[in-house]
Amino acid sequence: MPSSDVTTKMLDLATRAAWRGGGRVEPNPMVGCVIAKGSDIIGIGHHQRYGSLHAEREALANVHRRGHDPRGATAYVTLEPCCHHGKQPPCTEALIEAGIKKVVFARHDPAPASCGGSRVLRDAGIEAELCESSSAAVHLSDPFVKRITTGMPWVIAKWAQTVDGRIATRTGQSQWISSDLSRRRVHHLRERVDAIITGLGTALHDDPRLTVRLDRRPRRIPRRVVIDTDLDLPTTSKLVRTAREIPVTACCSGELKSGSYLEPRRAALEAAGVEIMGVRSDNRRLDLDVMLKQLVDAYDTTNVLIECGPGLLGSFFEFDLIDEAVVYIAPLLLGDELAKAAAVGRTVPSLSGGRNFRLMRIKRVGDDVELVYRRPVEHAARRADHGSTQRSGC
Repeated sequence: MPSSDVTTKMLDLATRAAWRGGGRVEPNPMVGCVIAKGSDIIGIGHHQRYGSLHAEREALANVHRRGHDPRGATAYVTLEPCCHHGKQPPCTEALIEAGIKKVVFARHDPAPASCGGSRVLRDAGIEAELCESSSAAVHLSDPFVKRITTGMPWVIAKWAQTVDGRIATRTGQSQWISSDLSRRRVHHLRERVDAIITGLGTALHDDPRLTVRLDRRPRRIPRRVVIDTDLDLPTTSKLVRTAREIPVTACCSGELKSGSYLEPRRAALEAAGVEIMGVRSDNRRLDLDVMLKQLVDAYDTTNVLIECGPGLLGSFFEFDLIDEAVVYIAPLLLGDELAKAAAVGRTVPSLSGGRNFRLMRIKRVGDDVELVYRRPVEHAARRADHGSTQRSGC
């Protein structure tokens, strides 16, 4: 097998290993590492949970448990090894001490505190090579890189629709368009995010819990966030009644958070355990960009899931805030022009005004189809966080 094919295979395998930490490692990035001699794999590891050993040290430990010697081996890592002392010692230190000959990584670490590991490795005589041949390995770190470089969380929109693109009938009936299998996958998606965002309309119409319901303990309990400009969320809603067990934040207009006008409503929600977050607004519409940044600042949020009605979803698309879309298409056709579309509220006179996404994955789920899309990212933009040029060999 050509060396470039081996590299891609190893980085793909490291990515699959890294995904095992999703929902447990954030706000740290998911990272996987494969250690090999030629095409022979001698160790695999991934960052398992926040504060625990990083992927490189897990992989080296795996090498020793298998009875192998890592000296002279190549380490394939999805993210540039860190070189700083945090909750764990530097990964570069472990690789140097282990006698690793070469390190191949899919993406530079943009974090100011931990970047520059490749320079440390080269100074120690280890070949350190950036290789982007594995698209999966490169994109794995997108949420982490976005949060570090922009202060914004990774935003995932989820909806279920009919074949003709409708999420509900004209009367608003939507339960259930997707199958039991698809809804179970949604609960697995929920346990990998830090927050689930919905609008007041959905909270009033569907009275959802927005919780993770699986037959085991969830990896993560996401915060429920309601966009509620005037704090109209009823204290009798399921969200409010469960706020003391599972966190709920109501995002209202900034001037109303501290004013006396809504004091009774504010006091009632806070007495039930709801946290109130004031957000800058314009013409009684919250600034969604600011709200997302506030979620990062207040709760160290890395990933958020949008589960809302077509109006709010249209606003997120209008302001180009959606990074990823997970869409479930059910084998059902309504053919009703007044049935609800997935997103509304935008004015798009030509196709060029639409939001472009790239299809990343297709999966059959029973008779449903799960589609995962991401916004296209320019090749140069993915690498701009470090300004480094790609090295040869991949």
